[in-house]
Amino acid sequence: MRIILYTGKGGVGKTSVAASTAVQSAAQGLKTLVVSTDPAHSLGDSLDRQLSSEPIEIEKNLWAQEIDTIHEVEKGWGKIQQYMTTLLTSKAVKDITTEELTVFPGMEDLLSLLRILQYYKEKTFDVVIIDCAPTGETLALLSFPDIFRWWMEKLFPIKKKMLKVARPVIGPLTGIPMPSDSVMDELDNVYYQLDEMRQIIADRETTSIRIVVNPEKMVIKEAQRSFTYLNIYDFNVDAIVVNRVIPDSVTDPYFKAWKDAHARYKEMIQDSFSPLPIYYAPLFDQEVVGIDMLKRMGREMFSDNDNPIEIKTNLRTQQVVKDGAEYIFSIYLPFTEKKDLSLNQKFDELIIKVGNVKRIITLPRTLQSLTVKGAEFVEETLKIRFGS
Repeated sequence: MRIILYTGKGGVGKTSVAASTAVQSAAQGLKTLVVSTDPAHSLGDSLDRQLSSEPIEIEKNLWAQEIDTIHEVEKGWGKIQQYMTTLLTSKAVKDITTEELTVFPGMEDLLSLLRILQYYKEKTFDVVIIDCAPTGETLALLSFPDIFRWWMEKLFPIKKKMLKVARPVIGPLTGIPMPSDSVMDELDNVYYQLDEMRQIIADRETTSIRIVVNPEKMVIKEAQRSFTYLNIYDFNVDAIVVNRVIPDSVTDPYFKAWKDAHARYKEMIQDSFSPLPIYYAPLFDQEVVGIDMLKRMGREMFSDNDNPIEIKTNLRTQQVVKDGAEYIFSIYLPFTEKKDLSLNQKFDELIIKVGNVKRIITLPRTLQSLTVKGAEFVEETLKIRFGS
């Protein structure tokens, strides 16, 4: 199954781009699902159809879905949901509903990933196109499996052992119910599912990410930062889509300043993201709503001989090479300045910080017994030297 994620700054039109790609994919005879993981859904508005928390067939080979956190909790959390309800009501909190149980940070990310994993394992669709939330939320979505994995590996085994000892004592003393073995087993199952999803997201032959931008300075700057952060996680960004470009056919003098600005920013985008493929969608003469307009947008972005769902490029952003008795671990970090980088090693983990984003990388087995001997930042690449 092919998975494509569209992300970008809020308001750049990524929903229209995602939906138009899905329409093009379905037209090729591929069973295609376009799904929104953004809590502020607009996919139904783009398709001009009322969507639900389950896939709805829009036309031949095309389905659409807006993931609903409340629905997903009711459908799939079972024992964990029951335990959380019991826990909260045990302290005399009344009228606890499913809505209150979905406010925990990361819940939307977790549920979205689990639903996509279900489609992947069941081979329900040939192509799943994801209309992601704005950039910050997308980074949280994609990094969630790594973060959850770290907590589970560090704390979960300890908590399971402690609960077996503490459950008979703490429960009666405090009046707070302790999670049962079945609850902990279900949480364990969630962990393994997220680990599966992490592998699927990182699989460059299956998943790629496309960044949608407008020809505007603030939008381009955010796209550059997003590209850097996605490289830290070694995800495959295979294309850039520039949306709402004023066409050359517009000759009204009113738009001259805008056209000149767009020309400058198109050049800036080319310089920033080359050699990534760059696709363009014009500013249309009417709102991009409904299947007909989405088809028109898809034709503008992708030519007749250009398959919209193929992997457009596959640039490796991390690699390990042997250099004598040492190894060099290289990480491509475009649009980064040396002063914004920090690096630490803790046992088998490498902690990299770029600005206010931190990534904990579990080192490849080859490097786990070695220590960092030095690092340099050359040609937008962080090169870390490991030795014994």
